[in-house]
Amino acid sequence: MAIQLLTAALRQQLLANGRRTARRKAIDPFPVVKLFTADANATWLLTELDPAEPTRAFGLCDAGLGSPELGYVCLLELAALRGRLRLPVERDIHFRADRSLSSYAAAARAAGRITV
Repeated sequence: MAIQLLTAALRQQLLANGRRTARRKAIDPFPVVKLFTADANATWLLTELDPAEPTRAFGLCDAGLGSPELGYVCLLELAALRGRLRLPVERDIHFRADRSLSSYAAAARAAGRITV
């Protein structure tokens, strides 16, 4: 299920960032992947996967309610999520991060939503 949201290359990059965090290396990576709902205004900019629990991702999460926050999300739950029109969560294949996660988070807090 969740594997459809990520390519093998994205998964490996997310796991590499997760391993750095697990080793307590201070990192502020660029988001690796952007997931979104086309019909519910929700967006996730993910930077890492937990190596001990690889369906658990970390990043900037915006449920579309005006209060984006840094936190963890379950990829299995995202894969099962549907918006108002029953559309699934999608990966933005055109997304290319141009700044660190903390920069996206600061902009999102100021705007009340993730801006890319």
